[in-house]
Amino acid sequence: MRIVFLLLLFSFSIKAQKKANFKSAEKFSQKNLSKMLKSTSVSPKWFKESDKFWYSYTTTSGKNFYIVDPTKRSKSKLFDNLEFAAKLSDLTRRPINHNDLELEEIELDKDNRTLRFQIDSIGYKYDIYDKSIAIGDTISEEEEEDWATYAPDSSYIVFAKDHNLFLMEVGDKDSVEIQLSNDGDRWFSYQRKHGDTTSEKRMKARATWFEDSKKLYSNRSDSRKVDELFVINTLNKPRPELEVYKYAMPGEMNVPQEYLEIFNISDKSKIDVEVKKYIDQTISLYLTQKNSDRLYMTRLNRTSDTLDVSYVNTSDGSINFLFEDINHPYHNWNYRQLAVINEGKELIYWSEKNGWGQLYLYDGNTGRLKNKITNGGYFITGRIQDIDTLGRKVYYQAFGREKDVDPYYSMIYSSNFDGSGMKLLTREKFNHKVNFSESSKYFVDNYSSVDHLPTSLLRDVSGNIIMKLEEADLSLLYHAGWKMPERFKVKADDGITDLYGVMYKPFDFDPNKKYPIISYVYPGPQVESFRNDFTISGRYNTALAQLGFIVVSMGHRGGSPMRSKYYHTFGYQDLRDYALADDKRSLEQLAERYTWIDLDKVGIFGHSGGGFMSTAALLSYPDFYDVACSSAGNHDNNIYNKWWSETHNGIEAVYNKNKDDDEENEELSWDAKIKTNQSLAKNLKGYLLLTHGNMDNNVHPTNTLRVADELIKEGKRFDMMIFPGKRHGYGDFRSYYEKMMWYYFSEHLLGDYRNNIDINLPDSNK
Repeated sequence: MRIVFLLLLFSFSIKAQKKANFKSAEKFSQKNLSKMLKSTSVSPKWFKESDKFWYSYTTTSGKNFYIVDPTKRSKSKLFDNLEFAAKLSDLTRRPINHNDLELEEIELDKDNRTLRFQIDSIGYKYDIYDKSIAIGDTISEEEEEDWATYAPDSSYIVFAKDHNLFLMEVGDKDSVEIQLSNDGDRWFSYQRKHGDTTSEKRMKARATWFEDSKKLYSNRSDSRKVDELFVINTLNKPRPELEVYKYAMPGEMNVPQEYLEIFNISDKSKIDVEVKKYIDQTISLYLTQKNSDRLYMTRLNRTSDTLDVSYVNTSDGSINFLFEDINHPYHNWNYRQLAVINEGKELIYWSEKNGWGQLYLYDGNTGRLKNKITNGGYFITGRIQDIDTLGRKVYYQAFGREKDVDPYYSMIYSSNFDGSGMKLLTREKFNHKVNFSESSKYFVDNYSSVDHLPTSLLRDVSGNIIMKLEEADLSLLYHAGWKMPERFKVKADDGITDLYGVMYKPFDFDPNKKYPIISYVYPGPQVESFRNDFTISGRYNTALAQLGFIVVSMGHRGGSPMRSKYYHTFGYQDLRDYALADDKRSLEQLAERYTWIDLDKVGIFGHSGGGFMSTAALLSYPDFYDVACSSAGNHDNNIYNKWWSETHNGIEAVYNKNKDDDEENEELSWDAKIKTNQSLAKNLKGYLLLTHGNMDNNVHPTNTLRVADELIKEGKRFDMMIFPGKRHGYGDFRSYYEKMMWYYFSEHLLGDYRNNIDINLPDSNK
């Protein structure tokens, strides 16, 4: 009897297991889906001092180039592909694919008629009016190195060499090099890149020209006292190579210090601007439109709650204070913007001081607030779309103003400088991305959502539709059986806050079956994990769902800044835990709503911050989450970069009193302790896959190794893969990692264990 019972139990166990559909996952992987999708948006290339533009667009019929004249409401082909290909083939004596013209570095000259392009590094030019093609200038190897920064009037080139700044007249290659600085040093370099490399080779400079070409400025960062960090290039031959870089961590005393220098081209003189106001500040710089008399500047203190707006008199380096903005718990530097208009007479400044991102008009000479341009319970990004100084209008993105529109959809508005006349320019209830003409009379509007076809329109400045330009061709996707994901809304753990998300199902979905659910996460706070506009793959989500899962991705309190300052900063001083309760409660609500979700089998995964969050979820709610795949996670934000960690978790200046020779002094230190994942290692019950690139110089691999160390000490079983020679994004190993996740979730959520060696496809899909 016992043998029969065991056999029956074994038979039941075998039947309970589900086979993952690897073939479907492979078919609908991001790599394969991208072959089926062509263009989804119009990127206009505006003619010089004109409202006309040209663009290219690809459908399943091929790639075509178009020219649009908004004033005539006309759209026509820039050239006939067959005729163009025949002329080009005749010129090059090479076969040309007229259906998919691969023209590189394509650009329209200032004459608005000569279209320049390259094929195999050979330059050609096409006259768009007489339809002729000729061999043009060939880019030299020296120009391809991109070391030169040209003055706006093309009189001089500035570049860096041996860490210092050099100037050279435009013309002959043998022109005399004029050395402008002699204080450049390793880790305090005028080089834009490779600041740790000393070389006599010309390099791109950390220098910016003023519009009148009379002066330039350099904003350098002195990292010489910052502690070093190391990764090892294990694949370097013949010996592994140590890579050293500077990396400031939260709470450290020695952090980069910023400097500003202004160079006068006429006499080659240099002014060192005394920019220091706050301890360990960061600065951002803003040019006027035409002259070099002023340079506008913001200075942000280390705790990120106080910001100063000033301008520099470039003739003597003096600083003129305008106003200060104190914003708790921190300034959102991702969206910060200062627009200098009318040569500095006025400023448009972005701030969250009323709880949502809004625009304000200031006097650029006195710093006096003239008026609010926008005001209300909706979020405006600091990335202003366009400013019409003559018409005194500003055009901008806003989120959450229209009550019947998803708060994550960007809608486009205009307002007068004085705050009057706010107008909605895009009424379609989708996510809009726009590109304005130089005259501000027209704009191209690309809109879509995860469940709506990408569409491109041409509009006038009032939002009226001039013409429909394009609609994405999804015919190959539909023919293959692809389906759009679905949007959903649930409540946060507080039972009040609305959370929004996207759900991906298997394309052979059967509502009578039960499916494990997997959450794709990224905690933010600067952005959330789910896409608001069109996506064919949701990165890994579409393919992962085809294995036999419901895959979801949603926002949570402490995520998107587009919702509100309160929503965005919910996780302040709680970098590890703030997102977890909302993710768990969201999954519970979906299971309550849909009987085909199996809440006894829950997975979670994410990369970087998502790697951090997915591990934290598995260790914080070990009886709820069963499986986590955590890639490149910043599991210990005490050793992540200071800017991100200190801003979002907070940092406190501590002054300790001490006596020295009977004198009482105050010594400054910084307190920035952050909770870690390794402190939760003892809680592990489920299955955890940790991965990291061993050359990750963003999130150091120590983050993952510290978690592994604690798990080993606690006697826990887990899986780990270190990718040799890979940085933070895994590069060409991304596909390999995706397949690792397929196997891991299939094994531990479906009970589908395979013994094949090749990771590309299992040996059986029955």
